[in-house]
Amino acid sequence: MLDNIFGSVLNLTSNGTTTLTIEGAIVCTLASLVMGMVIAFVYMYKNTYRKSFVMTLALLPAIVQIVIMLVNGNLGVGVAVMGAFNLVRFRSIPGSAREIGTIFMAMAIGLTTGMGYIGYGFVFLFILAIANILLTTFSFGEGSLEEKELKITIPENLDYADIFDDLFEKYAKKVSLVQVRTVNMGSMFELKYMVRMKSDVNEKEFIDAIRCRNGNLNISIGRPLVNSAEVL
Repeated sequence: MLDNIFGSVLNLTSNGTTTLTIEGAIVCTLASLVMGMVIAFVYMYKNTYRKSFVMTLALLPAIVQIVIMLVNGNLGVGVAVMGAFNLVRFRSIPGSAREIGTIFMAMAIGLTTGMGYIGYGFVFLFILAIANILLTTFSFGEGSLEEKELKITIPENLDYADIFDDLFEKYAKKVSLVQVRTVNMGSMFELKYMVRMKSDVNEKEFIDAIRCRNGNLNISIGRPLVNSAEVL
């Protein structure tokens, strides 16, 4: 019974390749579309998304499955796998790590159904989808919500090395300078800090103290943006 559920729906020939039948192709394609829809819904869970990318995720397993089926009898599974994974190049615009991971997940499911193993495809999809949802729900890998990004603009004639040290000691538990860059045609410096404020601190009072020190130039503080290392 398990062989019927998890075995390939395609016919295996004596030389190790599979023969493509219209019935098997239709069953695999429908299964790929269903699993692609599940992958798309998993990606949309607690995430911002674009319709075009979600539609691509839903169709990608079926596309990969068709490629695998068409080339398997001629060039072998090895060339089929390389050609299918090369489809990731359609992402000309850099995406986040979650987007790239979801693309490879969809392609892996397409490879599975392309070989006719629909039962294994549903099992692998169930495991990966549950893992994805659990990791997203429990905020696995998120940085501390207490840590904020502080940007301060100062004139070029100020020494930024220790100009705010006394203020940081008074208002912050932890401070690290992560970037210094010139702005406004080199006439000013922009300092970027990662700060963890003390629990009893008035943030407006902290900003006002910095304004008095930097000549009332630009100051911004807030949650850091997505880590640049996450953009692939």
